[in-house]
Amino acid sequence: MPWKGEKDPYRIWLSEIILQQTRVEQGLAYYERFIKTFPTVQDLAKAPEAKVFKLWEGLGYYSRCRNLIASAKYIAKELKGQFPDSYENIKALKGVGSYTAAAIASFAYNLPYAVVDGNVFRVLARLFGVHLPIDSTEGKKNFSTLAEDLLDKKLPGKYNQAIMDFGATVCKPVAPLCNKCVFNGSCYANLNSQVALLPIKDKKPAIKKRWFYYLVLESEEQLAIHKRTHKDIWQGLYEFVLIEATKETSGSVILEQAVGRGWLPRNKFDVANVSKIFRQQLSHQQITGRFITVRIKRQEKMPAKMIWIKKSRLKKYPFPKFINEFIGTKEV
Repeated sequence: MPWKGEKDPYRIWLSEIILQQTRVEQGLAYYERFIKTFPTVQDLAKAPEAKVFKLWEGLGYYSRCRNLIASAKYIAKELKGQFPDSYENIKALKGVGSYTAAAIASFAYNLPYAVVDGNVFRVLARLFGVHLPIDSTEGKKNFSTLAEDLLDKKLPGKYNQAIMDFGATVCKPVAPLCNKCVFNGSCYANLNSQVALLPIKDKKPAIKKRWFYYLVLESEEQLAIHKRTHKDIWQGLYEFVLIEATKETSGSVILEQAVGRGWLPRNKFDVANVSKIFRQQLSHQQITGRFITVRIKRQEKMPAKMIWIKKSRLKKYPFPKFINEFIGTKEV
């Protein structure tokens, strides 16, 4: 991977933020595009937010992108473009927790902080037979202490990279290479047939189900869109006029609600298309819904901060995957 052996804290930070909740195979292309488009933290800081979000489009967990933008601006303005060089100051950046701060501190500055990611959790749990849940407060504290005790203080960066790579290539989640592992004679999990059991994860997050009905308002070859600014999923991305429902709802009911809110003139619009059902599974939410394309004459009363754009400019704006899948059907 291009970030292995990297000493530039900006590049390490960028790779770590991208790889949060993202597989390496998917994140690699994004990392390369970001480095090409924004070679320095100053380049990222002065870029229009819509451009950054557009480049991030498809990665999901968009709070990471918001934090990336905020931290870049802070570094460029408040720190005069100098990336922080202490663990505490790195951790103070938005979106940077203990793991990411330790990774940047050890890889960029060779500071003695242990990195504890999913791979490290797995290696330590199996090797030492730790049965505490990795997602519990007690478990996290225990694993962090164990990792710090084992850390090579003289070569923390190399040690952290080694144990992470070991977890990714040998002590894998599924089908680990126990027969080739150098620890197979002393590994607790291997000796006690608990490889599949460890590590233990306790909590199963409840999945919230939401129904999104989008009105694709069309007038004179233009469409109405706006930016999601409230604190919710997809903040900072664009969308069509949204009516959210608590359950599956007919198109006629949605249109009546739009009329009631003054977004559609009664009996003065044409329904051009009602899409199939679209779904997107997020970490803790399931989004289901449809797109209803409505042709209207231009009117003043619209949801707040709506803008009209030409259809040809749709691809210039960052949309969530849910909407991009609809746009990709060419029903717009």
